[in-house]
Amino acid sequence: MRLSRYFLPTLKETPSEAQIVSHRLMLRAGMIKQAGAGIYSWLPLGFRVLKKIENIVHEEQVRAGHIPMLMPTLQPADLWRESGRYDDYGEEMLRLKDRHGRDMLYGPTNEELITDIFRANISSYKDLPLTLYHIQWKFRDEIRPRFGVMRGREFYMKDGYNFDIDKPSALHAYNRHMVAYLRTYERMGLQAIPMRADSGPIGGDDTHEFLVLADTGESEVFYDSAITDLTLGNRDVNYDDWDECAAIAREFTTPYARTDETHDPEKFAQVPEGRRKTSRGIEVGQIFYFGTKYSDAMNATVQGPDGKPAPVHMGSHGIGVSRLVGAIIEASHDERGIVWPEEVAPFRVGIVNVKQGDAASDAACETLYRALTAAGVEVLYDDREERAGAKFAGMDLIGLPWRITVGPRGLANGVVELTDRRSGESEELAPDLVTSRLSPGA
Repeated sequence: MRLSRYFLPTLKETPSEAQIVSHRLMLRAGMIKQAGAGIYSWLPLGFRVLKKIENIVHEEQVRAGHIPMLMPTLQPADLWRESGRYDDYGEEMLRLKDRHGRDMLYGPTNEELITDIFRANISSYKDLPLTLYHIQWKFRDEIRPRFGVMRGREFYMKDGYNFDIDKPSALHAYNRHMVAYLRTYERMGLQAIPMRADSGPIGGDDTHEFLVLADTGESEVFYDSAITDLTLGNRDVNYDDWDECAAIAREFTTPYARTDETHDPEKFAQVPEGRRKTSRGIEVGQIFYFGTKYSDAMNATVQGPDGKPAPVHMGSHGIGVSRLVGAIIEASHDERGIVWPEEVAPFRVGIVNVKQGDAASDAACETLYRALTAAGVEVLYDDREERAGAKFAGMDLIGLPWRITVGPRGLANGVVELTDRRSGESEELAPDLVTSRLSPGA
């Protein structure tokens, strides 16, 4: 993409309403624009990151054997009355009437709707287990929306729902999601710690939140520092293996890690003193097992192995896709701007022409741009008539992993400069070597 033809409305000054790093940088980098309190338009750069994150979530859900679908944003209130949550959910739910006077709501979550889909189509235990998920916009009418996309009213979320014949099967689904989520976050360059949490209005006794440690987190967290040494890495996990998934879940949930809502000072005191840590955390996902809460209320049964009706055991599993954009920035930035992990960066490489209009520089940039694009590398080429210093500052602000600097002085020596945004280290290379270095699989 040539920057002269792109829509990237960056800001030099930080808007006064931005209180945390991710909000400031997303506004300054031209990623979002506020449309209303807690509601944002996703501009092209931000939209690219949002889609990168969404694709990783999809890939890891499908890898775990979960089936994608799409449910509507608006839901009939009668389903929520059936489950008993319509009046219990509170003022966060946006309620409305259609032109015929029917009560509707803008979905904050989808347990009722997915249970209705299930009961209309599944009648036998032989069709289980089943896990369906979608990625859709949600709305919760926060009383004080703040911190940009970290605590907005409209947000993009992956929510999935498992249906199983009994509790052991449903707990395997819980562990399977635990593993899939750990892999998802690690691919985004994040360490998201699973912490024992409160179930809130979703219900159920078994639930873990995934939190990224950050000073701006909304939750106080207490944890054994040993958990920060754990990584899933590139393990080849068999998601159908109950024991393997359970072992990984135990590995990541045995060290003490809890939010302030479930903190147990006596258990925390048993952690060796040097490993007892407190911090703030940003919630980026949560998994629940809630048994037959919704299937009982909504009569979602299947014919069991004994021929008798059996209520299905369910769980729900959410990832805050839009919130993750902010969380990644909170975890990965410096004084100059964003530092994107490669898998979620809007572009992998930025090309800076320090002397636009110089024939040799223009030709070298054009050759690099075409070669990298042909090799499958996503490139943002700053071809504007602008000062070199402003171009460098802009590239640092938007945080692309690599920058190629092209100018007459280097070209006279047959080289361009390749800079790693994260480390700040630069090296001079022949242009064709840069292309081979940055090509996928290199």
